[in-house]
Amino acid sequence: MKHLLSVFTVILLSFPLFSQEKELKPISIEADFFYGSILEHNPDIEHLITGHPVGFFLSFNRKTYGYNEWERRYHYPDWGFTAAYQDMHNEYLGNVASVYGHFNWYFLNRHLMLRVGQGIAYSATPYDSETNISNNAYGTNFLSSTFLKGNFVCENIWKGLGFHAGFTIIHYSNANFKAPNNSTNSFLLNAGVSYLLDYEEFPEFIHKEDSLSKTHTERFKYNLAFRTGINESDVVGLGQQPFYELSFFVDKRLNYKSTLTGGVDVFFSTFLKDLITYRSIAYPEDGLSGDEDYKRVGVFVGHEWRFNKVAFVSQVGYYVYWPYAFENRVYNRLGLKRYFFDDKMFATVTVHAHWAKAEAVEFGIGYRLGGKKKKKDE
Repeated sequence: MKHLLSVFTVILLSFPLFSQEKELKPISIEADFFYGSILEHNPDIEHLITGHPVGFFLSFNRKTYGYNEWERRYHYPDWGFTAAYQDMHNEYLGNVASVYGHFNWYFLNRHLMLRVGQGIAYSATPYDSETNISNNAYGTNFLSSTFLKGNFVCENIWKGLGFHAGFTIIHYSNANFKAPNNSTNSFLLNAGVSYLLDYEEFPEFIHKEDSLSKTHTERFKYNLAFRTGINESDVVGLGQQPFYELSFFVDKRLNYKSTLTGGVDVFFSTFLKDLITYRSIAYPEDGLSGDEDYKRVGVFVGHEWRFNKVAFVSQVGYYVYWPYAFENRVYNRLGLKRYFFDDKMFATVTVHAHWAKAEAVEFGIGYRLGGKKKKKDE
């Protein structure tokens, strides 16, 4: 009888352990209203700032609690989707609707939340040479959009309900996909409510020391990437042209969070052909022959901030071959990378820019090869 009681006790105590083997997927939803101003980052858009934009956000959050190691590594972030609607309060800009994928990071005992979202926006009234010549901010209906939100957060105050308030910055641009492209940046104050589904069953945060997060490293690896897309110069009417880029670079993964990169970019930006010809004729004082080479070669260094199989890419480069003086010799690249097949292949979506002025949205694929993984303590 004693042995049967012991077995029964072990089985009962094991049920919570077995239940923890299945990953739970907590969800919260949010709604908030915002009000603010368009920032005059460029004097060319002064005529577009006539009122205070208003709008709303609707967000879906997949909460994490440390079931996976990467969640513990970043102190239990959220990921999810946001839909937004913004009335620009300007007759030329009209209204903009957008959708995003986002990440939330928490600080100060989870009362301060930082959200970064990247997505696509739709403007119903872009530039049109006949009907809307004054909208020199948006050259296309579809725009690239990024937002940054900082909120004071109180979740699950009463039966799953919570509130939040803070600020948001929203950027709309088509990244020179088509001219004109002066873009807009809105600074907004926002406030709203949240609801945590299944709040009574929200799991406890898993606190566990993950030594591999601190010791993981890799040998130098070699990468080949190809990027392409379509863009246009700032001269309206010159036309959209494809571009092609080849990159050769080395990466060194320091740990599960950080990878350093450095290498060479070769740019075949065919829109420069038409721009060089145009300027040689329209502006003879520039001293251009019209036969200048449109190709460029740059060297760069960069960093990748890893989230499981996804990485945020940041790079800064310098054109060592720059026969036509377009923008300036320093360039930067920001975007996302997704790894596949044991990190041997990757796909990227990045923005190639000169400081805050975008030249193109790049879509790329690449191959990564090199030595196998090792640990610092090996």
